[in-house]
Amino acid sequence: MADPLDSTDALRQYLRASARLLAGSAVVGAVLGAVLYLALLATSDDPRGASTTAFALGALVFGFGTLGWSGSVLLGESVESAQRLRDTASDWSEADSRRAMARVAGAGAGSMAAVAVLGSVLTAL
Repeated sequence: MADPLDSTDALRQYLRASARLLAGSAVVGAVLGAVLYLALLATSDDPRGASTTAFALGALVFGFGTLGWSGSVLLGESVESAQRLRDTASDWSEADSRRAMARVAGAGAGSMAAVAVLGSVLTAL
């Protein structure tokens, strides 16, 4: 019988790696969202419009990443099986696709959070 502590440690390592991946992409997204918001703010005098546009673009990226991740989960094994059957030389895998889409979704979430905070702070000033 497998030791439950081994599975708990494996789960912790998996969760830690996943959290690190999402946090890293959220930081990148936050920086990109802040830069986008400030660029939009510099080109117009409407802080509300700039924050709305930057937030919407972050939400679009988040939605694309979430949709791509769920598509990878639902169809990943089928795509891998089809590639094996057709004997393609592709390095595509479900795990890599899920990881990439999680990064995209994390960047979108970080962008939305940064724009919301930055927009609130600059509007209050």
